[in-house]
Amino acid sequence: MNQAHTHTPHLAHGTESDGQAEILDLDAEVLAEHTASVTAWLPLTTSPHHIVDLGCGTGAGTFALLERFPDAHITAVDASAEYLQRLRTKACARGVEDRVRTVQADLDEAAWPDLGSPDLMWASASMHHMTHPDRALRNVHDTLAPGGLFAVVELAGHPRFLPENAPEDRPGLEERVHAAADRRQAEHMPHRGADWGPMLTAAGFTIEGERTITVNIEGDRSEAIGRYAVGVLQRIRSAIAERLTPDDLAALDQLLDISSPHSILRRDDLTVRTERTVWAARRT
Repeated sequence: MNQAHTHTPHLAHGTESDGQAEILDLDAEVLAEHTASVTAWLPLTTSPHHIVDLGCGTGAGTFALLERFPDAHITAVDASAEYLQRLRTKACARGVEDRVRTVQADLDEAAWPDLGSPDLMWASASMHHMTHPDRALRNVHDTLAPGGLFAVVELAGHPRFLPENAPEDRPGLEERVHAAADRRQAEHMPHRGADWGPMLTAAGFTIEGERTITVNIEGDRSEAIGRYAVGVLQRIRSAIAERLTPDDLAALDQLLDISSPHSILRRDDLTVRTERTVWAARRT
């Protein structure tokens, strides 16, 4: 979602023309197994009937939750009309359109639209986009049915793809690129990487579980990983190019040039390495 959107590895989250929707789709594909493990872990007392996906993006969480809870209906909320249209198209293709309602809304606004009284709310990589997270958490608390569960999934940072000694002529390039991206994001999104436990407690929730999931996927398991790496690093480059040295920028551009023999798509040593932390909080 722009201010409240999902998944994954984004910098400014916002303009759909920059390929972020495609990155979100690849994120869903590459990390599907890990997303499923989160939905299976949730400390639910009964299967939910109505779920709200806050900052649904193009539907990674929505479809994982639909699969995990086959009797549930989902309200998918995002600020982006394009993301919601992509989600609806996928829902139709999968034959689950009757189980999905989409709502376009900026969740950083003080007043939220009527989202019903769900028994499970899900926010994956969206809460850190909030300018007023305390207010948003209170809105979640007031929206949830009594006894309902709120699952917050947050990222430790952008995924890593290259070995530490890569590329050969500029070893450590990826870490320097990520360091520049982290500095930029700290300026624009100070809540990324935050400990959401105390904020959830302050909003009236009871924390029922916290779990950190370490992701380490070998590149040979999916050809999508190469495209995912290109998309994520292109997105980062567009935001921090002026913060890199000329040599690092040239090396990054060589990796991102898909026609180059040194393209990241031609490497056989890619992995996806990242961490995601999940908080399960109950409205008591």
